[in-house]
Amino acid sequence: MAGGESRVAMNGTQVSYIGHDCEEIPDFLGEQYGGLARRLDLSFNLLRSLEGLKAFSELEELIVDNNLLGNDLRLPRLPHLHTLTLNKNQITDIESLLDHLAEVTPSLEYLSLLGNEACPNELVSLDKDEDDYQRYRYFVLHKLTNLKFLDTRKVNKKEREEANARGAFMKVVKPKFDMESGDHKSASPVTPYTPLPSGSRDAKNHKGVFAKCRYVYYGKHSEGNRFIRNDQL
Repeated sequence: MAGGESRVAMNGTQVSYIGHDCEEIPDFLGEQYGGLARRLDLSFNLLRSLEGLKAFSELEELIVDNNLLGNDLRLPRLPHLHTLTLNKNQITDIESLLDHLAEVTPSLEYLSLLGNEACPNELVSLDKDEDDYQRYRYFVLHKLTNLKFLDTRKVNKKEREEANARGAFMKVVKPKFDMESGDHKSASPVTPYTPLPSGSRDAKNHKGVFAKCRYVYYGKHSEGNRFIRNDQL
């Protein structure tokens, strides 16, 4: 414990415990600094839980960048928290996180989620673009109506109006390709659509299918005309 305490940096009401590979918030942090800290920086650790924040009831700023926090992230109620940065963690479910934050951080004005899969931009996926990111912003602002800054950009009046009008429909949904994982196995196999008759769908017993066409193309500018008899032109 003594070694851990010696690695805490404190400046007034600002407490930092950065880069010590801890998987949970050490008890001594809450015991020693919980009542004093207004700003807490726990970046560059291996945190998977923030349960130890219960002692920091007066916290106003929380920085937990570059950790291992995921969709099971839970915060205690922090009524004075106005700044939260969760950059570069492992959060993928944006709606669950926002619903939780709306409940436990009513004063939140600044939120940053860059570097998480839940924040769709080129930092985490090259197939995302500015449109995906803007839809994400509208959805976040719809959920957290008091935000003034999101990620690195100030919330402007136009964004606020768009979020109020259509933000509920702007959720960026990630398609689920693995339909047979977990307890969600399909009751019947999914058969891909094909316009071919059933007799030609078996890859192991493929047969060519021939049929007469009911329609004849009568245009004079088609490559198909080379196969049409003169009396049909």
